Amino acid sequence: MNQNVQKEKQNVLKEEENVQKEKENSVGSSEAPVQNSGEITASASSKGKKSDSSTTDNGTSLSGKGGTDDIQTIANPASIDVLVNKQHKLPENYAPDDLVYPNVRFTFKEKIKKRMMREEAAQALEKLFKAADKDGLPLAGVSAYRSHKRQKTLFEAYVKKDGEEKARTYSAYPGTSEHETGLAIDVTKSDGSCAATGCFAGTPEAEWLAEHAHEFGFIIRYPEGKENITGYTYEPWHLRYVGQSEADNMFKNDLTFEEYADQALVATGS
Repeated sequence: MNQNVQKEKQNVLKEEENVQKEKENSVGSSEAPVQNSGEITASASSKGKKSDSSTTDNGTSLSGKGGTDDIQTIANPASIDVLVNKQHKLPENYAPDDLVYPNVRFTFKEKIKKRMMREEAAQALEKLFKAADKDGLPLAGVSAYRSHKRQKTLFEAYVKKDGEEKARTYSAYPGTSEHETGLAIDVTKSDGSCAATGCFAGTPEAEWLAEHAHEFGFIIRYPEGKENITGYTYEPWHLRYVGQSEADNMFKNDLTFEEYADQALVATGS
């Protein structure tokens, strides 16, 4: 993604954030920092369930490429290891039922939905942030959960600006965004710089995430050099929670989620 596209993406995100603040229900005081908010945060137990992430209404290849005509609806959207990509979408009415506020810093103070994650992922994120703090590389969340309605608004704004073909290289078609699962989050440096832009690549924080995210059940969902498989440009800031063993497997074998899911299908003879 070139610098102009990145700048325009930031502008659209900023505009959408302002709209969200006005339209979406926030919880608690908009000025209260999460660390001392007293709101529901990640608890000791989680409702996340594991299942075959490759399952769709009618099984197809797990390639990340494809247009809107061949998108399959996911049968098990609540699965922790659900694969969401350009060929596999969430049901339009799906919304996680275990969203909580992870007790971590964000680049904004408002208590809005983009701060939320599913409980199991939120617990893991808290541990990841603490580890990064300990290593002297504090992080900040930029955007986590995103409703289907908000993703639709974002995508349409990008299409209006750059055209659909270009927009689909860096933004997900509604229903195919990992943010809608409540298991993904964009992060950046604690000062908020380089949020969701290419300048985050190569920073000590990005390098730390690439090396340690798997230890907490996260993967760098759109790695460099695998754009033809994931269907998206390199995003070192985009973390996806898949669970400890799955993340370790993908990290050790240098696999994208698509490659991992394909191997799982072969192993099971599906």
